[in-house]
Amino acid sequence: MERRDLLIAFVASLAPFRAKAQQANKVWRIGVLETTALAMNGPNFDALRRGLRELGYVEGKNLLFEYRSADGRNDRFAELAKELADMKVDLIVTRGTPATLAAKAATTVIPIVSTAISNPVRTGLVKSLAQPGGNVTGLEPFAVDLSSKRVELLRETFPEIRRIGVLGNSSNPAATPNWTLTAAAAQQVGVEAQFHDLNKREDLAPAFEALARQRVGALIVLIDGFMQAHREAIVELAAKHQLPALYSAREFVEAGGLMSYAVSYPALYFRAASYVDKILKGAKPADLPVEQPTKLELVINVKTAKALGVDLLAPVKLRVDEEIE
Repeated sequence: MERRDLLIAFVASLAPFRAKAQQANKVWRIGVLETTALAMNGPNFDALRRGLRELGYVEGKNLLFEYRSADGRNDRFAELAKELADMKVDLIVTRGTPATLAAKAATTVIPIVSTAISNPVRTGLVKSLAQPGGNVTGLEPFAVDLSSKRVELLRETFPEIRRIGVLGNSSNPAATPNWTLTAAAAQQVGVEAQFHDLNKREDLAPAFEALARQRVGALIVLIDGFMQAHREAIVELAAKHQLPALYSAREFVEAGGLMSYAVSYPALYFRAASYVDKILKGAKPADLPVEQPTKLELVINVKTAKALGVDLLAPVKLRVDEEIE
C-alpha cells in the first residue's frame, strides 16, 4: 500500500473518535413546550432534569433548556412550537396532546419526546405504539383510558351520589373521548353526568354555580393545560361549594384537592429523559416505542377529606397509595 493510501486509511480510522469528541463537547439545546409556567411545573420538570443529570447531562455545561409555556391556553402552542423550531433546537420535549400536535405541525425534522400523549395513534401523532414511524415518541399517561375507572372510584367513595359534574376543555383532542367514556361509565352505574366546557378563567365561577344548581354530588376534573394552570382556583371553588372532586393528576391534590387517580407525572418526566438521551446519541424517534405506565396511584388529601366530612369506605381506603396532609 502506498504512503498516500496509508495516510487516507489512518485519517478515516480517526473519524469515529473525532465524532465522539465533537459530541462530548457539544452543548445540546432542548426546547420544552409546556402547558404551565416553570413555577407551577417544578416537580415534573425537576424529574426530567434529574433523569438527564443521571445520564451525564449537566445544565449550563453540555445542556441548555429553552422553556416555553402556553399558560393554559391551547391556542398558543402553534406560535410557541414555531418559535422553538425556528431556533433549530436539537430536540423538543412536550406535555399533552395539544402541545405535541403543535410541535409536529411546526417540524417534521426535529425529534419530539412527549412526557404525556393521550391516544397518539388516534390523533395521528404516531403510526403505532410499537413503531411510531415519524419524529414523535414518548409516553402515554392513560388519561382517557382511566375515565371509567374514575367514575367507579367516585361511586365507591360516595355511593349515595346520583349526579356528577365533569370539567373539561373541548379544545383538547383528548376531551371528547374522555367525556364519552365518562358519560357511558356513569350511565352504567346509574349516575347522571353533566359536562362543563372550560377554556377561560371567567368560566370557572359560573361553572361551579351551575354545578350547585344542578345539585351535583361530586366532580371529575379532566386533565388539560387550562385545568393545570388554574388548579388552585378550581380547588378553591370546589372547597367553597363543598364539592368533593376527583382529579386526573396529583398536583391538584397537592394544591388542596380531595383525591386523584392517575399515573405519576414526575415518573413519566423522569422516564422521558432516557428517550432524550437515546435520541441525542443517534436513535430515531420512529424506532422508539411509545411506552405506557406500569403504575397508577390513588392520592388523598387528608386535610381536605376532613374539611368535607369524607370518611373513606374500607375498599377505597385499602387502595390509597399516598395520603397528603
